[in-house]
This record gives sequence, structure tokens and C-alpha cells, in this order.
Amino acid sequence: MKNNKPNAAQVWKQMEDLLAPLNFSVIDRAVYSHLLRHSRLEGKLRFQFSISWLARGVGLSAKCTRDTVRRLIARGVLHLVERNYRARHVVRVRLPLEIRGVRAAKSGAHRPRPRVVINIEEADFLGKRILSLALHERERGHCFYCLRRITAKRRCLDHVVPRAELGRNSYRNLVSCCVDCNSQKGEWPAEEFLRRLYRERRLSANEMSGRLRALDDLGAGKLKPQIEEKK
Repeated sequence: MKNNKPNAAQVWKQMEDLLAPLNFSVIDRAVYSHLLRHSRLEGKLRFQFSISWLARGVGLSAKCTRDTVRRLIARGVLHLVERNYRARHVVRVRLPLEIRGVRAAKSGAHRPRPRVVINIEEADFLGKRILSLALHERERGHCFYCLRRITAKRRCLDHVVPRAELGRNSYRNLVSCCVDCNSQKGEWPAEEFLRRLYRERRLSANEMSGRLRALDDLGAGKLKPQIEEKK
């Protein structure tokens, strides 16, 4: 059965652009390309072949070729019309845009992604990485308590009001701090821990006053992190 030949260059571009995201293996692509070359690119809607012929053409074993054909049929790349008594397969080789997975991916490719709206007052800032990172960025790479600069490997999030005292995972109750302050603070009230840092001369008087004001601002919701909403 003959049909108008598709544009081979266009089909090849579609193979490269659309099949790769569907995790087609090298073997899948080799078998599909060989069948496509001898069927649709020759204007044939249906194509009859034997596994031995196909295996020779792609340089694979008969078992590997047979398994690949079964896999392509299962994925809808090949439509099995019949398998006759001479152990020959009659298939319709689908063009890239005719494959169901490709159609689904292409139809959604240009749809605008829904905007994710985050209710900052209700959000669990330990529940999503983007929210946790926003808290670290709010402190600009410094420990909220001792103010020393910290790296990503030495930072963590601390509950100002401990979880044991029903402290929430809110931006009003979580701060980025160094692991040392996190472990030393423990269940201490934040104000008392800051005074301890002052007594240990890890904070100056001005710095301690500034940290106490920051605690008030935190609880009042004045230290909102900047969150980039996805589109």
C-alpha cells in the first residue's frame, strides 16, 4: 500500500527533538529508524518484515531485535497489524508526531504553566526546598544569632520558639543559623541565648540590641523572605 512520502528531513528533526525526551534507547532508535526508512519514508503505510531481516539490517542479535520490536509495539511506536504463519510481522510504523507519548508531550509543551501562588502566612517553610532556601537567603549568608558568615554546608534552620513548645514552621519562627548556634541554643528562649552570646563576647552590645530588635521584627512578620513564584 502506497501513500505520499513524508518529508524525510522534517521527520528526522522530529525524531531528534521529540523522541529523546521519551527515553528512547540507542537500540530503540536504531530499530525504529531502520523500519521507518523502509516503510513510511518509502510511502508505505504498512510494512512486512522478518526478525532475521531486521536483525541483519541493524546489526543486532535476533533476540535483542525481537525484544526491541515488542517494546516498540508496547509503547505505540509500531502498530502490529498481524503476525503471519511465516513468522513475519506486518506493522504500521508511526511517524514521530503520530506516537501517543509525543503527541501528549507536544500538546502540553506550549501551554503556560499554572502560576503557583504561595500563601506565605500559612506556608510550611520546612516542607519545600524553595521556601527553606528563601529563609537562608533572607539572612544573606549570616547566622541570625551570632552574625558570623556561614557556608551552605554549615547552615541550618532553627525554630526561634522550639517545636517542643509548639513553635511553627513559619517564616516568623524559623531563622537561618550556623550549626554551632543551633546545637547550643537547644530549648533556650532566643532572647536568653542572645544574652549568653553577649556574655561570651561573641556579640557586642550593639549587635545584641540589633538581634533583639530583629527578633521582634521576626515575630511581627516584618522579615518576609523573597519568594520567586513559578510560572
